[in-house]
Amino acid sequence: MSANLKYLSLGILVFQTTSLVLTMRYSRTLKEEGPRYLSSTAVVVAELLKIMACILLVYRDSKCSLRALNRVLHDEILNKPMETLKLAIPSGIYTLQNNLLYVALSNLDAATYQVTYQLKILTTALFSVSMLSKKLGVYQWLSLVILMTGVAFVQWPSDSQEFNSKELSAGSQFVGLMAVLIACFSSGFAGVYFEKILKETKQSVWIRNIQLGFFGSIFGLMGVYVYDGELVSKNGFFQGYNRLTWIVVVLQALGGLVIAAVIKYADNILKGFATSLSIILSTVISYFWLQDFVPTSVFFLGAILVIAATFLYGYDPKPTGNPTKA
Repeated sequence: MSANLKYLSLGILVFQTTSLVLTMRYSRTLKEEGPRYLSSTAVVVAELLKIMACILLVYRDSKCSLRALNRVLHDEILNKPMETLKLAIPSGIYTLQNNLLYVALSNLDAATYQVTYQLKILTTALFSVSMLSKKLGVYQWLSLVILMTGVAFVQWPSDSQEFNSKELSAGSQFVGLMAVLIACFSSGFAGVYFEKILKETKQSVWIRNIQLGFFGSIFGLMGVYVYDGELVSKNGFFQGYNRLTWIVVVLQALGGLVIAAVIKYADNILKGFATSLSIILSTVISYFWLQDFVPTSVFFLGAILVIAATFLYGYDPKPTGNPTKA
């Protein structure tokens, strides 16, 4: 049963990661009449959907009792204000990260984004060493060097990339790259900070996600008011929303829950396998469906290095012990 759950959660992770990147990219580049949907409002709606999903999961864990659900939410959130406030910092950073991903995919093709975003492995490792006093092995340090080399190859300019960016993408690749790099640093810090909080307390992951979603929706609404207040007052909060927009929002809302399931059931090797599959699928679909990406030999070399680094980082060599004599 656990093996089935392991591969099921992994398959869902591959589907969620690949489909979110591709649909988000498509929704940000699709030319339609009328105003385009505001990414800042999409982030807020995703946070609210995540809260609703987590409440349903807590309700299920409470044996489908509304009284028990109310008691859990009251005891774990309202009666522990300082514990809840600890989530404000990672929540604010996650909100920034989610907004940056929209900026990145408005300016980068899905394949380049997928590979470059794997730099979050590097930032997570560095923050784990500094904040959690985690020790990395030789294989992990080697994988980080290979990872940086691979991303550098992917971002290496070529004639076909320059032609592709001029012809097929109206956005700035530099803006997209900066958005991804900042998102990688914010993802690394927030992820390690959240891990530290989870280790210090015994609250469930779903309760923690409700707290994250609460602060995330507040920070998100502040972002809507500051950056898109005039557009919202003119055309409404849900301007430009269509079926595709709602698919993107739902996929983004489910992302955190899928990752939580993968952490519970899968190991690092399988997560690396899922990342590799997602990169390959994004590359193929970007080329054949979105038609906004022309792969080069340098890109393929960089992608192979990033995939290899992902596997190597999760590799855990088992010590070879001396066989005991009978």
